[in-house]
Amino acid sequence: MPLPIALHLATATLSVILGVAVLVLEKGTARHRLLGRIWAMAMFVTALSSFGIHAMNPGHFSWVHGLSLLTLVGLARAIWAIRHGNVRSHKAAIRGLFVGLAVAGIAAVAVPHRVLNVIVMGWIA
Repeated sequence: MPLPIALHLATATLSVILGVAVLVLEKGTARHRLLGRIWAMAMFVTALSSFGIHAMNPGHFSWVHGLSLLTLVGLARAIWAIRHGNVRSHKAAIRGLFVGLAVAGIAAVAVPHRVLNVIVMGWIA
């Protein structure tokens, strides 16, 4: 498996696991802040690593890379909001990012011939 895809899958998986933990933990605690920072870094690497993946449009970027740009903007918005004490905006940005992550993961499993689809279907077969 090419490095950008392996890195993307690893950090996306970590983002899902940490995202669930951060969403269910008590907010504002040291644990929430630490896991939230690690989650944000994992999301950042997930978005950045996508720019090294060109399976949908070999040699070029595709519309999916636009979603990665939105993710980077969403992360910046969430961080800016919480640093300025705007918990409501932070919460909205984080929830939007997590929903986007979940939808992207489901799509990666559901679309035939994508790496994650092949892996999951191999486990099931």
